[in-house]
Amino acid sequence: MPGNAGDGRIADIWDDATASGMSEPELLLYRSNLLGSDKRVTNYGGGNTSAKVTETDPLTGAAVEVLWVKGSGGDIGSITLDGFATLYMSKLEALKDLYRGVEFEDEMVGYLPHCTFNLNTRAASIDTPLHAYVPHRHVDHVHPDAVIAIAASENSEALTKEIYGDQIGWLPWKRPGYELGLWLEAFCRRNPRAKGVVLESHGLFTWADDARECYELTLRIVNRAIAWFEGRTADGPAFGGEIRAALPEGERRRVAAALMPAIRGMISGGSHKVGHFDDGDAVLEFVGGRDMERLAGLGTSCPDHFLRTKIRPLVVDFDPADPDVDGTLDGLRGMVEAYRADYSAYYERCRHDDSPAMRDPNAVVYLVPGVGMITFAKDKATARISGEFYVNAINVMRNSDAVGAYRGLPEQEAFDIEYWRLEEAKLQRMPAPKSLAGRVAIVTGGAGGIGSATAEKYLSEGACVVLADIDADALAAAEANLAARYSGDVVRSVVMDVTSEAAVAEAYVAMAVEFGGVDIVVSNAGIASSAKVEDTTLELWDRNMSILSTGYFLVSREAFRMLKRQGIGGSIVFVASKNGLAASPGASAYCTAKASEIHLARCLALEGAPEGIRVNVVNPDAVLKGSKIWSGEWLDQRASTYGTDKEGLEEMYRERSLLKRSVLPEDIAAACYFFASDHSAKSTGNIVNVDAGNVQAFTR
Repeated sequence: MPGNAGDGRIADIWDDATASGMSEPELLLYRSNLLGSDKRVTNYGGGNTSAKVTETDPLTGAAVEVLWVKGSGGDIGSITLDGFATLYMSKLEALKDLYRGVEFEDEMVGYLPHCTFNLNTRAASIDTPLHAYVPHRHVDHVHPDAVIAIAASENSEALTKEIYGDQIGWLPWKRPGYELGLWLEAFCRRNPRAKGVVLESHGLFTWADDARECYELTLRIVNRAIAWFEGRTADGPAFGGEIRAALPEGERRRVAAALMPAIRGMISGGSHKVGHFDDGDAVLEFVGGRDMERLAGLGTSCPDHFLRTKIRPLVVDFDPADPDVDGTLDGLRGMVEAYRADYSAYYERCRHDDSPAMRDPNAVVYLVPGVGMITFAKDKATARISGEFYVNAINVMRNSDAVGAYRGLPEQEAFDIEYWRLEEAKLQRMPAPKSLAGRVAIVTGGAGGIGSATAEKYLSEGACVVLADIDADALAAAEANLAARYSGDVVRSVVMDVTSEAAVAEAYVAMAVEFGGVDIVVSNAGIASSAKVEDTTLELWDRNMSILSTGYFLVSREAFRMLKRQGIGGSIVFVASKNGLAASPGASAYCTAKASEIHLARCLALEGAPEGIRVNVVNPDAVLKGSKIWSGEWLDQRASTYGTDKEGLEEMYRERSLLKRSVLPEDIAAACYFFASDHSAKSTGNIVNVDAGNVQAFTR
């Protein structure tokens, strides 16, 4: 049954009842998911697990030994059975006869597909030989913060001996690959009583001949390191002690919201980036420490950390004791350019004749004293995970530096991993990005039919979306629905009254902190009213103007401020109405407000063009499906105006159109996508009617 761990320890959560009756591959999966469920054991996508299983050969019917090992690019915390590569052990053993030495070890990866068992299409990872040649049935390779702190210390070998005695061995730094697999095998042969090994600047290998025994061993080894460090670091100040106190939470968010769009604009020249902000306790302790700049300059140690976070972070020149945000913004471009120059010099120092071309020279991690950590990447999940990796690195630095001296990966070794030809080949195999990848959109009226359909279209094309709506319950339901289908990383919501300056400004702050900025703004919040002019009250008139005209102005004004701070253009889309062009009886307030929207868009198109900010209008008509404004009083009023009921109203609208077709939320979403995408890169100040054809609304 699951056990309990003490403070700071990793809990044993193996459940015999759950594991009962599982096959060996299923036990491997169970063990892997348990280990990957705690980021203190291994980071996302890091480490791998394996089991050597007796299987029936599909060709001969004979019993054969098969290596089940985590496939390339998988994550042990979320892996499923189809995420494991399967390879004949006999063929993996035969590869030794083909090995021509360490200078040719990369070519061994090309042989791995020839070892595949049962036509498994899952690609085997570079770490496959490390598991294959350990002479035990079950192997765990993880990256625990506490063990990497040992591995990254200048006295790593001595610490390993002090903490583990002869139970766990130690091997010097060696880049993952075929040669390291042979090193592990040789170590096991020389040390048959050893239960595992610490790899310098890398991580931990453990092994056993039973799935549960291997799992429990891994936890014991990790927990022993945690306990050892707790006994030596509990009383002393971390990172040299605090010299920069953290700002209050609200102020931290305000500073991040100001910095993130500016950084995003500076680093998105090649492709749009998405941001992530972390002001957790571990981060604040680090960015406030006396030794932060020294440690940050050393870079990370574990290859998995390094590949996600680059050679080193950019430390933003910001003093929380004198928080001059404007001054920091003024100096930010110089900081970013200095980082690029430093990265380019690193590339030139370390490159080989056959190295791939230099990649994006911008930082991934930005450390802001007193505020927190900002990370940018091609998408939200990668930005978040990069931040998690750097938190792992912070934990490593805290412990390692407290008991000796922390060491980052040597610069040339770091370069050789970053620009490894096998890593480059993996990047080249990545699918082409979707059309809105790296874009951030906000959709007002996001809980309604048109708003949620537009959000879904953007999400399907790779964008991150903030849903804004005044209806908190409907908003929560819409967010949950979209997050369940597109992941919680890419969907956020904010309750917002478009008529409130403060609420609109706060929504943009939230968006900047969550995603780093904005690219696409869809003003879609709306109401509808129907009354003869003599029955139109001033309150009704003002309400239409406030939401449909003033609200669109406030949302656009805040958008312009952020888009100009980024300096990379953008797209604003107004969802207006056919009624903005074609008058309708008994709806003067609504029609006038919609006409105001259209003219506002034209004015904004003029102002935005020099900045690359495009402003266009989509005019729907009679979108009844999923629309909140077509419920209750408005529906009754329009039906009364035309002397019919809801069903008759839908039929009437369909028949009065030139194309005799109903207009759906998805139709409006398609037009909003067109104006948000590069398909309309040369369009601004335009109107697209999505009304199935209405001659009165023709724009010319």
